[in-house]
Amino acid sequence: MGINALLAISLLISYLAVHISPGVFALPAYFGLAYPYLLLFNILMVIVWAMLLRFEALISVVVIALGITHFSNYIKLIKPKGDKAGTFKVLSYNIRLFNYFEGKKGSGSEKRMIELLKSQKADIICLQEYLVLGSQSAKEASIKASLGGKYYSHIKVIGWGKNKSYGIATFSRFPIIRKGEIIHPGSSSLTIFTDILAGKDTFRIYNNHLQSFRLKGMERSLLEEMTAEENETFEEVKVLSTSLRKGFARRSLQAQVLKDHINNSKYPVIVAGDFNDTPVSYSYRKIRKGLNDSFVNSGYGAGFTYKGNYPPNRIDYILYDNALINNYFEILKVRYSDHYPIVAWFRKNN
Repeated sequence: MGINALLAISLLISYLAVHISPGVFALPAYFGLAYPYLLLFNILMVIVWAMLLRFEALISVVVIALGITHFSNYIKLIKPKGDKAGTFKVLSYNIRLFNYFEGKKGSGSEKRMIELLKSQKADIICLQEYLVLGSQSAKEASIKASLGGKYYSHIKVIGWGKNKSYGIATFSRFPIIRKGEIIHPGSSSLTIFTDILAGKDTFRIYNNHLQSFRLKGMERSLLEEMTAEENETFEEVKVLSTSLRKGFARRSLQAQVLKDHINNSKYPVIVAGDFNDTPVSYSYRKIRKGLNDSFVNSGYGAGFTYKGNYPPNRIDYILYDNALINNYFEILKVRYSDHYPIVAWFRKNN
């Protein structure tokens, strides 16, 4: 009973994450990050108590019901009738620097990723963690040639070491009539916006890579965790907690800046990219307000887009406003990066 109550309370606290800015009070944000797993444990509690014919099953049932909208942001149980006719296709993908830090500088990962992108024939491609070694213009030309067909591009990179840079890139089959960026002070996070002309209609595409948790330096195996000294583990927990708290707070500020910019757009918008935050977060709720989520609208199954060294979660999105109709959404389950590519089809809402 005590464990059941603790899990139910934890799930309730997670619901507060979307309402309370982590810059003001960060505790609910930690629980929001763990929402899918807290939900799973509460479902298990329901099953256990129900098998024992105990009324305690109602505790988790009520708590789960209170957050049913959050459930639908993660999992869609009914398969929609997708329609790709008369649409344009948007793809978003965190390519993880083409796996540059994996053995032998990626061991062919870039080639596999580019072949995947080419096969998808997306009209708009939004890439995050885009890596350039050497000439930026040469890399841009090489990517365009490899994709096949004619693509326009909008790329923003930051210098990183000698002859290296990384950033964010948008490729479009439609002509680009304006390029811009949103500055996130004190952060390497990037947001660019690209106005495209599709026939007689103009749309604005936001490509985002918001503040990460910067946890890579603390990655370790389960065996290492189990054999670590107690004081060493405690210190790592403190560092982990600080990194998470700073990440939550910075993303909440970036979300506000991004949302203000979106609200001032004179064109219909599509907001794509790696938000580094889950659907049960203040940042996601802030950005999504007034917009639609393509996975929620036309996705199916579990919406997890990240599958790296940390527990799987949903942190990549394609959002859109009411001037567009989303016909179909898909997560491409390929393990070329620690993120899955996501694709959505749209048409104008006449």
